[in-house]
Amino acid sequence: MESSKESGAKKTLNGGVGIIGYGAYVPKRRIKAETIAEVWGKDADDIKGGLMIEEKAVPSIDEDTATISVAAAQNALLRAKIKANEIGAIYVGSESHPYAVKPTATIVGDAINAGHNYTAASTEFACKAGTAAIQMCAGLVKANYIKYGLAIGADTAQGAPGNALEYSAAAGGAAFILGADKKQIVAEMEATYSYSSDTPDFWRRAHAMYPSHGGRFTGEPAYVKHVFSATQGLLDRTGYKISDFDYVIFHMPNGKFATGMAKKFGIPFEKIAPGLVVKRIGNTYSGSSILGLCATLDIAKPDQLILITSYGSGAGSDSFVFRTTKQLDAVRNDAPLVEDYIKNKEYISYAQYAKIKGKLHFGGAQ
Repeated sequence: MESSKESGAKKTLNGGVGIIGYGAYVPKRRIKAETIAEVWGKDADDIKGGLMIEEKAVPSIDEDTATISVAAAQNALLRAKIKANEIGAIYVGSESHPYAVKPTATIVGDAINAGHNYTAASTEFACKAGTAAIQMCAGLVKANYIKYGLAIGADTAQGAPGNALEYSAAAGGAAFILGADKKQIVAEMEATYSYSSDTPDFWRRAHAMYPSHGGRFTGEPAYVKHVFSATQGLLDRTGYKISDFDYVIFHMPNGKFATGMAKKFGIPFEKIAPGLVVKRIGNTYSGSSILGLCATLDIAKPDQLILITSYGSGAGSDSFVFRTTKQLDAVRNDAPLVEDYIKNKEYISYAQYAKIKGKLHFGGAQ
């Protein structure tokens, strides 16, 4: 009799393409929730309990989405063991690109010595721009237009002073190199499914310094509806049951939303725990769910099933099924693990944090 994993695998749509290298990067600077709460006269315990966030990663003055993307890409190359000039596409997803008009992707391409024969673009779909980049690269590889594609999701997210987002908006990113050679694939992408709608839960207009959001509207009609619908759609399309998966990652605007979604599907906490990085580094926006995927790949065993569903305000979710391979064990320790970055930290004061925010807004390159 076939197992549920075997029967579900027969319905996969995108087999033959997968991750051959992955890499993460999280800045070492941190600011505690207590530090922010003290400035605004708030109860830190209430905030930490409500958001399930203890502290968040903050970029240094010389760090931005481009530098984070480069570091993550270099780590992905270490695991992929390919030459950068073999990459045929570079897509960088973010909502904090250093330039409004000038691609981050070409900065990354030059920094990793990718040559010039590649297609490139900076993508934007709030917090799911990175997973959209993965889908784009996978499609090009599957169609045999390119041999390898580099997909990145990274952000130096900003929240207005005193706003709830200030406790969660963080910095970090992840990169994935997609290919089709089974001898190289560490996690095969068996299927993907997306769910999108025009839901204005979170936005930032041109020239606006900080994003705006619809408060409680960002929960049930936005995050919950889209993440649930994309995940359920993927299950329906593949024939898998949620219980078939060894690990599950949901986008993490905070810990409460992600754990709430797990409860909605009846997923045991131990299956989401490895990827639940938000508590210790905050919401890295385009890097959020995919940093969770990196952290999960860091501890996964061969032939395990991983489900990941991103979320981007505006709104949409991308859901994926990945199956790990025996090649994962061979490359895992060729680059720093997510846990290595999480543990390498340096706390800063609110004054230092405010200085960095000011530099990011007013002191960048023109």
